[in-house]
Amino acid sequence: MPLQAARSLAQWFVRPLSEPERSFWRVVTSCFLAAVVLWLLNALNKTYTTRISYPLQWHYDEARFIPVRPLPEHVEVQVTGRGWKLLRNTLGLDIKPAEVIVRRPLGSGAVAGSTLRPGLIGAMESLQLNAVLTDTVYFEFDQLVTRQLPLRLSPAANGAALPYAARFEPAEVTFRGPATTLNALPNYYQVHLPKAPAGRSDGTIIVPIGGPALVETDVQQVQVKLQPRAVRTRKLLVTPTLHNAPTDSALRLQPAQVTVTLEYFPEDSARLNLEQVQVFADYRQLRHQDSTVQLLFRPLPYTVRGARIGGASTARVLPAHVRTDK
Repeated sequence: MPLQAARSLAQWFVRPLSEPERSFWRVVTSCFLAAVVLWLLNALNKTYTTRISYPLQWHYDEARFIPVRPLPEHVEVQVTGRGWKLLRNTLGLDIKPAEVIVRRPLGSGAVAGSTLRPGLIGAMESLQLNAVLTDTVYFEFDQLVTRQLPLRLSPAANGAALPYAARFEPAEVTFRGPATTLNALPNYYQVHLPKAPAGRSDGTIIVPIGGPALVETDVQQVQVKLQPRAVRTRKLLVTPTLHNAPTDSALRLQPAQVTVTLEYFPEDSARLNLEQVQVFADYRQLRHQDSTVQLLFRPLPYTVRGARIGGASTARVLPAHVRTDK
């Protein structure tokens, strides 16, 4: 008898799976979906208090200034509102950003979170702002400038001059970007030859321009025609200088002088100004494990086609009173 009851119960469960009764499962599925939709509609009609990220829209004089680091796009806030409005904000559907007006953007600055309240309240629709959770929003701007620079061939990766005179088309490129970045460039812009440049039948090659970060150029590539040239070499001793060292410390570089190899074209010999060849080290790049720092060239004169620092390209940073044996 128990076996017969179990068999009957199993047949009751399996019967809806038979071909004539498959509509039963369609009805069950439809009821389940209807219940889910009704539950979701009921939940979205309720009021909640939660934390959300609200978008920001920055306003500044874009013709004169440029942000040198990404501007914050959202601010954390606590709001109260119906589930429909919160869902729309989460999905980013038809959201009006809060406006942040920067009237004096030059340099670094900050906007306190409390000063964003009026803009947030005006932008939010059917949401009640309870608190601005982001304490401070930081920004950094630089002046937007334009420079037109002639092009020249970059030396090899090791600083050696390439034995070519290069003719560029166009001969000059216009750069537009942060003033700090562009003013740090020398009076020319170096173009690097790729390992496998695209060529043309007239002997010219196509080279991409590139450029520093945040800098735009009026052309993306130039044509370069190379002509073999003889290169002269000259060596000189240069005393490197240490930059950005703490003002309350007396430090020196070891070695005190380095040998620099310059390479230039013969016709530039008379115009070669050796006083413009300067080597420096940035204390902010100090490797504390061995007290060494990289030696770098300051912008070299146009007549120098290649420059290399002899021996090691690093120097040790030592207190001024400490002496070491060579």
